[in-house]
Amino acid sequence: MKAKVAIIGAGISGASIARVLSRYENLEVHLIEKAPDVGWGVSKANTALIHGGYDDDPERYPTRAKLCIKGNRLWHQWVKELEIPHVWNGALIVALKDEDFEELERLLERGHRNGVPEMRIVDKDEVFHLEPNLTRKAIGALWVPIVGQIGPIPAVIAIVENAVANGVKTHLGTEVVGIKIENGEVKGVETNNGFIEADVVINAAGLHADEIAKMAGIDYFEIHPRKGEYWLFDDDVPGPRRVLFPTPTPISKGIVVTTEVSGHLMIGPNAQDLPPKEKENLATTREGLENVWEGAKKLWPQLPPRSKVIRTFAGLRPEPTGGDFIIKAEEEAWGFINVAGIRSPGLTSAPAIAYEVAGIIQRELGINLEKKSKWNPYRREISHFFMMTPEQVNEAIKRNPAYGKIVCRCNNVSEGDILEAIERMKFIGVKTPSVDSVKFRTKATTGTCQGSFCRPKIIQLLAREYSVEPWKVTLKGMGSEVGIGDVKSILRRDA
Repeated sequence: MKAKVAIIGAGISGASIARVLSRYENLEVHLIEKAPDVGWGVSKANTALIHGGYDDDPERYPTRAKLCIKGNRLWHQWVKELEIPHVWNGALIVALKDEDFEELERLLERGHRNGVPEMRIVDKDEVFHLEPNLTRKAIGALWVPIVGQIGPIPAVIAIVENAVANGVKTHLGTEVVGIKIENGEVKGVETNNGFIEADVVINAAGLHADEIAKMAGIDYFEIHPRKGEYWLFDDDVPGPRRVLFPTPTPISKGIVVTTEVSGHLMIGPNAQDLPPKEKENLATTREGLENVWEGAKKLWPQLPPRSKVIRTFAGLRPEPTGGDFIIKAEEEAWGFINVAGIRSPGLTSAPAIAYEVAGIIQRELGINLEKKSKWNPYRREISHFFMMTPEQVNEAIKRNPAYGKIVCRCNNVSEGDILEAIERMKFIGVKTPSVDSVKFRTKATTGTCQGSFCRPKIIQLLAREYSVEPWKVTLKGMGSEVGIGDVKSILRRDA
C-alpha cells in the first residue's frame, strides 16, 4: 500500500521535494499550491544565483552551510537532466579597501570548512583579468568559480513537469485552510477545494510556512519577510561576465551586479526587514531603489542611463526565527515535516533539501522507500524560436506553421512557442489562463516594450486554447482579469 504525501507549496523547495519523492514506488505524491501556477511565490523574484557555499557560518547556520554546497553540486546534474537555462560564470567578492581583505580571509576560511573547492583570493591584476570593466577602485577579490545562475521560475516549471511525468499529482489554485490531526498523527489537509488525505504532510509554504505549522499545532518559529528591490535593464546594455558582490555586511550579501541568464544587466537587492503581516508587500520604493543604484555603482560605475531600465521589481525572502533552515519531522504531529525559513541560499540548496526530506521520511517516519525501476530523470526544454538555427526554423514551420508567426517582436517569440507553453501549462494542471504563465515559459512580454505589442495576441491565444472569453483571461490569476467594464463591446457586430 502506498503512503500518501502532501507537499504544501510549489516553489523551488516543494517542487524539488516532489521530484525526488517521485522516484519511489510506494509513495503517492500530491503537490498543493494556492497560486494558479508553480513558482509564483518566493521563487519568482530573486537574484537567481547558485551560490558557492562560502557565506554561511557552519556554527550559527549548520543546515544552510551543509545544504548549500550539496545543492550547488546537485544543480550541475539537474540543469543537464531538465534542460534548465543556466550559466557557470563564477563570482567575485570585491575588495574596495584594505580592511575588506580581513572579511575575505574569513570567507575563504569558512568556505574551506564548508567544503567549497577552488576558491582563492586574487590580486588587482587578476581581478581585472577576470572582470575587465570592474570599478577601477577594486584592489582584489575573493574568486569563487563554482557560482552560477539559473532561471528560477523556468527551473521550478522544469522540475514540476518532470515530477508530473513521474506520477506526481498537482493541485493548483488550491489553498490549505487546515491540517487534520488525529491521536497525534497526520490524516490530511483541508483545502478550499476539499480534503486531501495524507499520511505525510510536508510544509514548504515559503513566507506562510509558520501559518501552516500553526494549523498542525506547531508554534515555535515565526517567519518575517525581508524585501529586496531590483533594477532590470534592456538586453542591449552590457553587463559583467562574472557575478559581482561587494564585501558582505552582517545582514546582507550586498548589492549584486550581474548579467542574468537571459542577457539582461540586473542590480540588487537591498535588504529591508518587514513585519510578519506584510508578506504580500512587493511594492518598490524610491528610497530603496536609489539605495540599490548607488550600491551597484560602487562596483559597476558605468551604469547606463535610466531610459535603459525596462523594469524594477521587489522580491521577499522568508526570514525564520534563528536564521537557519528549519527541516525536521515534528514529534507533536507524527507525519508532519517542516521545510520552513528557506531564505537565501534556498534556491541553491533546494535539491539537497529534497534529499534531506526523503531521508527524514525513511529514517524518522519509518517508511522504507522503494525506488521505481523506470523513473525518468529527463525533461525536454520548451522550444524557443529565438534559439533556433535557420534550418531548425524551417523544420519547425514545416511541422507547425504557427512557428512562422512572430508574436513577441522584442524577444522573437513565435505563436508556436506560445501554443507549446499552453500545452505544457495544461500538462501540469494550470486551470486559470494567465499571461504570466506564458511569460515565464517563453519570455514573451519581458522585452523592451514589456508586452505592449504582444499581450493582446497572447490573450487571444489563451482564450482560444482554454475555451473562455478573452476578457476572462487573467494577467496573474483570479482577480487580475484583463477585461474591465463593457469590454465585450469590442466583439459585437453592431459595435
